[in-house]
Amino acid sequence: MDTIANLLSTAISYIKTIGIADAIDIIIVAYLIYKAIWFVRRTNSRNLARGIMLLIVILLLSYLLGLTMINFLLRRAMELGLIAVVILFQPELRRALERFGSSLSSNRSISTPELETAISQVVQACTDMSASRTGALLIFERGVDLGSIMNTGTIVNADVTTELIKNLFYNKAPLHDGAVIIREARVAAAGCVLPLTQSRNLSKDLGMRHRAGIGLSEQSDAVVIIVSEETGAISLALDGTLKRHLNGATLTELLHHELVVDEEKKTWIDRVKETLQHLWKREQNGAEETENSDI
Repeated sequence: MDTIANLLSTAISYIKTIGIADAIDIIIVAYLIYKAIWFVRRTNSRNLARGIMLLIVILLLSYLLGLTMINFLLRRAMELGLIAVVILFQPELRRALERFGSSLSSNRSISTPELETAISQVVQACTDMSASRTGALLIFERGVDLGSIMNTGTIVNADVTTELIKNLFYNKAPLHDGAVIIREARVAAAGCVLPLTQSRNLSKDLGMRHRAGIGLSEQSDAVVIIVSEETGAISLALDGTLKRHLNGATLTELLHHELVVDEEKKTWIDRVKETLQHLWKREQNGAEETENSDI
């Protein structure tokens, strides 16, 4: 009992010495560890993680047992291994940095008539296609740029209307098998090819359209809407998760929650982002005017 009491008193004394900076430090480290575990699970690299952990254990044992040569070789192998891991996981690390960068700014836009119209037209189109069991895959771009995905399809650059969306996904239309990307409340591209998810924890009744939608939501912050061709069910994919069997009202509510921010509830980040976007557009317009004057 005395030993337990001593341990408790020692632990309490250590806890009392923890300051605000220490608490912040612990929270950041815990978050980084959580994201590392999340990254390993998402990329299906558990065997690689086990191999790295095994090498670390052997490295520690070689140091404790005084195996100088083995310890030297393992330390050099670990140094080269870190470079190899960066090369092997370059696409995943790039996407993770893009997601981190987009998370620092608001990925929602201020409500505008164009955005409200786009949401209502998309919901109406999805409701109609659900009734007729027409497969569809629509993407609302947010913070992460989807230019590389758009390059796999056909540039459209048109207003969002129910009739246009239904025509694009008509089963005899040339672009019906791909995805439609909506950028800044306009149909930017159609017939786009999406990356498939590598997750093995999905229901077997989910087809390639759902797996493609989930795959893109894992790699970006986009909001993805899927209409099943077999059942007509409407689903929404976000951050690698899938919300299924949505009706028009629920879909409208979710899209407003993910895409629209009220003017009264704008944060300082939203205001800074809005100002930077305005300055960027003004600079682009100025560059275009300069080019036109030169011509």
